[in-house]
Amino acid sequence: MDPDFDEFLHVPARLTIVALLAPASWTEFGFIRDSVGTSDSALSKQLSALAAEGYLEVRKQPGAGARRTLARLTPHGRKAFLAHAAALERIAMAARAPQPADSDIA
Repeated sequence: MDPDFDEFLHVPARLTIVALLAPASWTEFGFIRDSVGTSDSALSKQLSALAAEGYLEVRKQPGAGARRTLARLTPHGRKAFLAHAAALERIAMAARAPQPADSDIA
């Protein structure tokens, strides 16, 4: 397996969240939830897991009538995502590489 392949990040919900946050700065919980298409509780669980591993940070800010929850990638999270994405690209390239014909296999 590619050494940059990150099994923790590869969980579909986590990978989707991190990919969404990669080009952004602080992003609101509601935007992430709606973009990912998940429930509040499922997103909260994934954000907590990603934060616990140092991939992102979560901030709660007072808002008009309710607290706003914001998230962003940490430098570690951004580096891990870019390395994982590169590993996925290498895996995909290897899968597309010309394969020897069945008759060529000894």
